[in-house]
Amino acid sequence: MDFPHYFPIWNKLSGDAQNRLLGSLIPKKVKKGTIIHNGSTDCTGLLLVKSGQLRAYILSEEGREITIYRLFDRDMCLFSASCMIHSIQFEVTIEAQKDTDLWVIPADIYQGIMVQSAPVANYTNELMATRFSDVMWLVEQIMWKSLDKRVAAFLLEEASIEGTDELKITHEIIANHLGSHREVITRMLRYFQKEGMVRLSRGTVTLLERTGLEQIRDA
Repeated sequence: MDFPHYFPIWNKLSGDAQNRLLGSLIPKKVKKGTIIHNGSTDCTGLLLVKSGQLRAYILSEEGREITIYRLFDRDMCLFSASCMIHSIQFEVTIEAQKDTDLWVIPADIYQGIMVQSAPVANYTNELMATRFSDVMWLVEQIMWKSLDKRVAAFLLEEASIEGTDELKITHEIIANHLGSHREVITRMLRYFQKEGMVRLSRGTVTLLERTGLEQIRDA
């Protein structure tokens, strides 16, 4: 399928706006681990995912990463067009978590259409509100949820995303998602293993007892 099938309000655009979008699109194929956007000074443009998975994260002053949200098929990222959103006061990095096909929409083209189109403006505002809700949810998790709950929730979410209980993931990657240290995550995973909820091997975490993880997550 092509771009019109992935852009949710395509049928609400004028013919001129549709032609401007189609004429400006930059299709890209990026490999897992590629940094697509790096900080507020890099105005990459808006990213619309065709297939694959992207991760948006921020860095602490100590250089620790924490994931603020992930993007899947049909998701669009606005924070990669930081020049269009002057109120953003933090730097977001976008990385491909899997090999990903996407379209880049130049920020100036999109902004010009948004000024002229109420449906595009409304869609953009809704998308921005959703992303900030993601950020506020993350802040709430960090402030009020203990690490064992967050690790359990992450493992269950990752198993749901990947469709398997055998997760090919390192302790370092989990730490980066959760804004923690690898050593702390390792201790937590070893505790889960001791309790019979997971099995650890090199580069793999296998979920053995979902019920136990769910009880920790929901406690």
